[in-house]
Amino acid sequence: MKKLLQSPYSLIFVIAGLVLINWLASQWHARLDLTAEKRYTISSATRELLQSLDEPVTVTVLLDGDLPAGFKKLAGSTRDMLQEFREISGSNIQFFFRQPGQGMHDTLKAELIDSLHSMGINPTNVRARTKAGEGEEQRLVYPGVIFEYQDRVSAVDLLQGQSSVDGINSLNNAEALLEYKLAGAIDKIRRDKVPVVAYLTGNGQPQRYEVYDLIERTLKPDYGFSILPVDSVPVIPDVFDALLIVKPQTGFSEAQKLKIDQYIMRGGKVVWMIDKLYASLDSLQRSQGSFIAFEIGLNLDDLLFKYGVRINADLVQDLNCTQIPLAVGSMGNRPQLQLMPWVYFPLLSSPNDNPISKNLDYVLSQFPQSIDTIKAEGIDKTILLASSVNTRILSTPAMVELNSVKNEEDMKAFTAVHMPVAVLLEGKFSSLFTNRITSGAKDSLTDIYNSPFQPVADSSNKMIVISDGDMVTNFVSQEKGPLQMGENPFTHYQYANKEFFLNCMEYLVGNPGILETRGKDYTLRLLDKKQVDESRSFWQAINIMLPVVLVILFALIYAAVNKRRYAGQKSYRKY
Repeated sequence: MKKLLQSPYSLIFVIAGLVLINWLASQWHARLDLTAEKRYTISSATRELLQSLDEPVTVTVLLDGDLPAGFKKLAGSTRDMLQEFREISGSNIQFFFRQPGQGMHDTLKAELIDSLHSMGINPTNVRARTKAGEGEEQRLVYPGVIFEYQDRVSAVDLLQGQSSVDGINSLNNAEALLEYKLAGAIDKIRRDKVPVVAYLTGNGQPQRYEVYDLIERTLKPDYGFSILPVDSVPVIPDVFDALLIVKPQTGFSEAQKLKIDQYIMRGGKVVWMIDKLYASLDSLQRSQGSFIAFEIGLNLDDLLFKYGVRINADLVQDLNCTQIPLAVGSMGNRPQLQLMPWVYFPLLSSPNDNPISKNLDYVLSQFPQSIDTIKAEGIDKTILLASSVNTRILSTPAMVELNSVKNEEDMKAFTAVHMPVAVLLEGKFSSLFTNRITSGAKDSLTDIYNSPFQPVADSSNKMIVISDGDMVTNFVSQEKGPLQMGENPFTHYQYANKEFFLNCMEYLVGNPGILETRGKDYTLRLLDKKQVDESRSFWQAINIMLPVVLVILFALIYAAVNKRRYAGQKSYRKY
């Protein structure tokens, strides 16, 4: 080794060795996950998915160029994860980083931006530092990823479902969800058979512009979709993997309930989005300031009670709410409008770590009712969405008023905590009609299904009950047409309604293993600003003095060692 180092070619050997090491590192790498939350460990479900790929998936990440620090970190984490994906898949994941519109003419750039918007990738306006001394500038960042497989193309927005005003926490949550977003997109684009979803009609369910975003932009791109008039079929076919019951306005007959019940007993999944009371913003505008919310009479109480929940005839008010324009005065004959908190439109969040609703921005609700969980043998209940710690319940008859919070005494009445609005039910459901159905009806069902009436589900099943039919509807703008679900038409803030709904669908009919990756924690371990300020001088002194002390100490030790070594050599020469 000594001779090698003394060789005139030693420098060449060192450079060649470094090049070889770097090349090997680029081809194979490994990392040891020492984080408490195992943030860098790829789940077994994702590994199985990647190892099953038989054709390449091309991934284009739109995070390149001069990015702000937070987005650079997100881009780096995305690169690391895709690198690991590529190794697990046997190079069937090919990825590239691009800067949208770089080098393009303005016209082509505008077309590209429109194309990205149609794919669900929306820009984020951020402030970024310019050159030294030039301050800051506004810059558009497209935190999106495009996937290509065979002739299919899909895209995901890495910040979809995250708060646009929460800065570093939103980017942190986006990093926590990287595996879920990337693996979920790969899983969907390679599916040869997609789940089929039925949208039940026949009881006044909306079918036009108010559910345009739900049907056209959310369901149809990723699922088989069909409108199903409940009275047009003798039974709900098991070809449908899931059934959506969205904001019915008229009561269900016993025959209709029996169809739904037996669909559930035979393994069908249901998402209930129910308004028990009739209350709408249009009613408030027509009544000029107040109206009484009344019960619709859907005749679903006994069915839902049997499955394990009860939607109460009340309204949930919450101080944590969105804003709508309210009259705060007048100028001449024209009212002066101002955006004010509207307690009837609560902002909901997850009270636990369920992967469906964890790491999401707030979900916007409109006149929701509270839900009670009922004892039902063999049924597990999980609260998915609930109100905040500043909630008030209005029992029927509920008076809806523009100025419902008038003084400090009203504020003190918001003492209820985390009232459930969305509940997941899992287990072996029992039929409501076990002791209610006639023998003739049983025989008819036997003829249709080629199997007898089922009093109990054969296996564990699951459903989701939401006490707000408007959670998946959209407002309609005269200028823009149908908006996105969860978009406040007055502030144009986009809440996480769509992300929550898609997570519900994925949990019911998708790959549950992939969805479980949403449960990952990604803890920001930030310094305590108060302690930093208090100990700033001490640590500055340490940072300045310690290197100096270490250099001096090294010099003294080096001098002492040399002195001793040369002293020994002189003694040897003397003899």
